[in-house]
Amino acid sequence: MNMILTVLNITAPVFVLAAIGFVWVKLGFEYRVEFVTRLTMTLSVPCLIFVALMKTEIEPEALAALSLASLAAYLLVMAASFAVVKIAQLDLRTFLAPLVFGNTGNLGLPLALFAFGQVGFGYAVVVFAVMAILSFTIGVWIVSGGGSLRRVVQEPLVGATLLGALFLWQGWQTPMVITNTLELIGQMAIPIMLITLGVAVARLETKAMTQAIWLSLIKVIISVAAAWGAATWFGLDPVAAAVLIVQIATPVAVTSYLLAEKYGADAQPVAGLVVASTVLSVIYLPVILAFVI
Repeated sequence: MNMILTVLNITAPVFVLAAIGFVWVKLGFEYRVEFVTRLTMTLSVPCLIFVALMKTEIEPEALAALSLASLAAYLLVMAASFAVVKIAQLDLRTFLAPLVFGNTGNLGLPLALFAFGQVGFGYAVVVFAVMAILSFTIGVWIVSGGGSLRRVVQEPLVGATLLGALFLWQGWQTPMVITNTLELIGQMAIPIMLITLGVAVARLETKAMTQAIWLSLIKVIISVAAAWGAATWFGLDPVAAAVLIVQIATPVAVTSYLLAEKYGADAQPVAGLVVASTVLSVIYLPVILAFVI
C-alpha cells in the first residue's frame, strides 16, 4: 500500500498538469502552442539544462558511465525499432524516430525530480542531453532525409547542453546573480512543458489507433530492455539505472509529430503514436517506477 501511495505521489502531479492543459483547450480557452514551445525550447529549457549540468555533483566516472549507457541504450532501441519497422513494412521516415526518441523533457525530467530528487534530476538531465543531441542530428536526418550541421549548431538546447557539460567538466560556476537568473528562467520549463503536452494531445486528430497501440507497447518493451541492458553493462548505480530506464521508456514526444509535419513525413500516424503512448504511459510508468524505486 505504501508503494502504491509513493508511486501515486510521484506520477499524479505530472498527469494533473497535463490534464490541466487538456481541459483548458477543451473549454475553448486560447493557448498558443507555437509561442509557448518557442519560449521553452529557446530560453527556458536551455537555461534549465545549463544550470542543472553546471550544479550537478555527479562524479566524473559516474557521469561518463551514464552518458555512455544512454548512448548505448538509444542505439539499441534504434536497431530494434529499425527491425520492427522493416518487418512491419512501415515507412522509415515516419515511424523510426518517434519509436526511438521519447518524451524525456516534458515527462521524464519531472518524473525523475519527483521520484528521485535532485540527484535523480541531475541524472535525468544527462540522459535528456544525450537524447537532445541525437534527436537534432540523427533524428532530423531520419525524418528529413538529410541532416544539417548548421541547424544543430544553431539550436539553443544543444548549445546549452555542450556549454553546461564544459562547465561541469571544468568545475566552473557562473556568478551568483547570473546563476539565480538562469535558474529562475529554467524553473518555469517543467510546468509549462507538462501543460503544453496536455494541450497538444487535446488538439491532435488521429485515426488507426490499433496500429499506434501495438507499436507503443512494442516501444515500451524495447526501451525497458535496452535501458536495463545498458545500465547493467556499464554498472550504473541503482538511482542512475532507474532514471535511465524511466527516461528511455517515456512515451512518444509531441515534437516527433511537429518534426513529421515540418519535414513532410506522414504526420497522422505519428499523432496516433503520441496519443496512444501518452495514454498508455499513465499505466506503465507507475508500474516501472514501482519496480525501480
